Amino acid sequence: MQKLIAAVAAGIALAAATGAAQAQISDDVVKIGVLTDMSSLYADATGKGSLAAVEMAVADYGAKVAGKPVQVVAADHQNKPDVGVNIARNWYDNDKVDAIFDVPTSSVALPISALTREKNRININSGGGSSDITGVACSPNTVHWTYDTYALSNVAGKAMVKRGEDTWFFVTADYAFGMALQRDAANVVKESGGKVLGEVRHPLNSSDFSSFLLQAQASKAKVVALANAGGDTTNALKQAAEFGLTQGGQKMIALLQEITDTHSLGIRATQGLIVTDAFYWDMNEETRAFSKRFNEKVGHMPTMIQAGLYSATMHYLKAIEAIKTDEAPKVMAQMRATPVNDFFAKGGKIRIDGRMVHDMYLFEVKKPEESKGEWDLYKLIATVPGDEAFRPLDKGGCPLVTH
Repeated sequence: MQKLIAAVAAGIALAAATGAAQAQISDDVVKIGVLTDMSSLYADATGKGSLAAVEMAVADYGAKVAGKPVQVVAADHQNKPDVGVNIARNWYDNDKVDAIFDVPTSSVALPISALTREKNRININSGGGSSDITGVACSPNTVHWTYDTYALSNVAGKAMVKRGEDTWFFVTADYAFGMALQRDAANVVKESGGKVLGEVRHPLNSSDFSSFLLQAQASKAKVVALANAGGDTTNALKQAAEFGLTQGGQKMIALLQEITDTHSLGIRATQGLIVTDAFYWDMNEETRAFSKRFNEKVGHMPTMIQAGLYSATMHYLKAIEAIKTDEAPKVMAQMRATPVNDFFAKGGKIRIDGRMVHDMYLFEVKKPEESKGEWDLYKLIATVPGDEAFRPLDKGGCPLVTH
């Protein structure tokens, strides 16, 4: 009887040990899901380029981590929260996806972050902007990698009010991202001594901005701030030129303007525009080398979202390699413990609220005569250290932050 008990105990111990070994990396594969906008107003800034950036990082890493193959899957969330959540739930429950990357559109990003926490996986957000992702809606399972509404507003707002551009009117996309961007920018303007003269909200994916821009023009505000993104920003800027806002002395600022937006509008239409960004292809040899490869693969220079995704993918894979498991809490702890040093960020750090803190940049679009080539679009006005650009840890209302 004792021999039988000993044999059973040994069998249980062997099974447990085998199970523990298998649990190191579940299902013998590390699977990354790129959930993005493949077909609508953010498709240029994210979309196929986001997928390409993640695939480039995986290939450069050797397509294996800790001896296990790395797979990448992708889907289009169509900027609809219900569609995004259904895809993510299926990925987590049935397809054994370990981490979801990108997720532009804050109204999709916020529920995906909540679902990821429920499923105890990892979400690395590059495309979504709302600062609530690391504020009231923060999660121990989510990293906000590239930018947020606070940093965009803080960098541009302070600089412009300081230059005397101290009365603002907002043209705002009527959903979570636009409202967070306006809120954060308005706070910065007021704290810097400026005034907000008015606001108007427009539906997502608008084609006609005439009534909104006429209200902005009538306000006589020195700055007309576009709290929107993608196709909404480019449409608004095109129509602002037609209405003569800048010729009338008003300064246009696109609070989120990607390099692809500037390129598609053209340097003549955007010259003098102030842009906050986390990345520009022509900063140094490292950024140029990555961007050249990306351009050859995708057909345009990378946006900050796409460059951020390459950086985030590498950081994620290095964390798994270091600890030999893809178990979410351990990988998150390792990523937080490791500084980010690559072409995207120097001395970057992931805080407990999930914010990856790194330098941000303020650019002005060049005049046509200053540009030396198709993508030579920006001149650097200021580099803002991460600790100054992003919201202080104790000011976001994140429940994970203990004082």
